[in-house]
Amino acid sequence: MPPSSPGTRQPLTIRSTLMLLAALVILLVVVSLVGLSVGSVAIPLTDMIGVFTGSDTVPATSRVILLDIRLPRVLLAILVGAGLSVAGVVFQALLRNPLAEPYILGISSGGTVGAVIAIALAAGAAPGLAEGSSITIPLASFIGSVAAMAVVYTIAHRRGQLDTTTLLLAGVMVGAFLNAAILLIIAVFHQEMRNAFLWLMGNLSGASYDSITTVSPFLLVACFLLFLQARRYNLIATGEETAMQLGVDVIKMKRLSYLLASLTTGLVVSVSGVIGFVGLIIPHICRMLWGPDHRVLLPASFLVGASFLIVADLLSRTLLAPTEIPVGAITAAIGAPLFVYLLKRE
Repeated sequence: MPPSSPGTRQPLTIRSTLMLLAALVILLVVVSLVGLSVGSVAIPLTDMIGVFTGSDTVPATSRVILLDIRLPRVLLAILVGAGLSVAGVVFQALLRNPLAEPYILGISSGGTVGAVIAIALAAGAAPGLAEGSSITIPLASFIGSVAAMAVVYTIAHRRGQLDTTTLLLAGVMVGAFLNAAILLIIAVFHQEMRNAFLWLMGNLSGASYDSITTVSPFLLVACFLLFLQARRYNLIATGEETAMQLGVDVIKMKRLSYLLASLTTGLVVSVSGVIGFVGLIIPHICRMLWGPDHRVLLPASFLVGASFLIVADLLSRTLLAPTEIPVGAITAAIGAPLFVYLLKRE
């Protein structure tokens, strides 16, 4: 099957699109309920309804597990999965490369460097930081992501324009350098090596309402602004010259999209660590099922990515319970063979 392009299938009608998105919302709700219910302690649907309606008949243990542990994880999984998927769609559209994904620009490596430094300082040089690590580590990770993004974009600017090829090469170079820095930091500050490796493999066990309320407004606004560019992404797929002739300010649109997608990735990394393959696989699946129209592809990827990461997190909690597998290992185990299948198919 040849690679997808805007002219390879009939576009969905407005009615079909609304029905599709409604079905994906229902799927997300169902998956979320399963994620809330299933675990080392099963919580019946009646107890979940009782908790959310304020009933006094629900056992205190079930209430604590649901509200303090599982609900934050499910909400964080929705944000992370949706953010990575949308960023993946945008990078693939702008770079016109189906292998592009949120971590290709070294942004996740920058976030990981910031997080690992914060972990190391909290464990050794500044033990007092350990008390505020729930805020310190995500903040340090986000700062690292922004710094890496700034370096990559500075390198990629040539003669006042953002060069796509240079952007890719700069991302690979900066990412490789930062990955070496991560290994060095872990080797020097080995006391907290386990926490650092959990961050490197992706982990949602530290989900909290504070991190969700801090990240969600920025992430949702960034995704919404990217949704507004959907028609322009369709025009870019036909060629940048054609898009410019049709009135699209390609340079300005690219800069805005790169910035928003990169900030989305940085926000995700700051609260979850490095979770790979979501931004690569989900856009491919959605494009294969419903076509390359970004007006459908972006919201569909948002919803499917959210559902996918809830399932991955559920597997990470239950497969080897009571031992928890890093969710990044689950997404890699699912995503790698699935991507090979898609690659062979297309």
